[in-house]
Amino acid sequence: MGIMVAPSLLAADFLNLERDVEMLDRSEADWIHLDIMDGVFVPNISFGFPVIDLLQKVTKKPLDVHLMIVQPEKFIDEIAATGATYMNVHYEACTHLHRVVQEVRKKGMKPAVTLNPHTPISVLEEILPDLDMVLLMSVNPGFGGQQFIEHTVRKVDQLKKMTHRLHAETLIEVDGGVNLETGRRLVDAGADVLVAGSFIFSSDNPEETIRMLRAL
Repeated sequence: MGIMVAPSLLAADFLNLERDVEMLDRSEADWIHLDIMDGVFVPNISFGFPVIDLLQKVTKKPLDVHLMIVQPEKFIDEIAATGATYMNVHYEACTHLHRVVQEVRKKGMKPAVTLNPHTPISVLEEILPDLDMVLLMSVNPGFGGQQFIEHTVRKVDQLKKMTHRLHAETLIEVDGGVNLETGRRLVDAGADVLVAGSFIFSSDNPEETIRMLRAL
């Protein structure tokens, strides 16, 4: 399986959201990545369930929903109702992470867990085989367009080795500062899915940029 690309809708033009979603549908993008922020867990607010509901009606792409919120377990039913494929919760936001992962899977979604840049991958030792995906943040969550945090490459390598050691088929996704240069290094280290926002939507030809990322 080649590298997958999940464009982050946070960087789209919200005055022309339908146009940008149609572009993503035409493109080689594998999923659409949706960052839900509450202004509490991260210092920003993005969009909520009404936008996800509308997206599910107009796109053919799987939805990768990343909840940057406190107590994400409160919204498992709402996310499932949108038809999302992945529900991605932060390790740092879940006191009872295993229970949340079980509930996400019970609702028919694929559970994923996100780690902030300062969180070591060792915290996933006991739960990794239960996860469909781990998202490593390569910027501090909350805002797009930030500079890539270099030690993420080493974390990807460490996580890939952990998946092999635990015989886990967990995908490794990376979000933040992804472009062709950082993307190449992340792929070489073992990343399976690249999330890119401003790099795609600010390019002269977003569809070609997506294609180039998938070719890494």
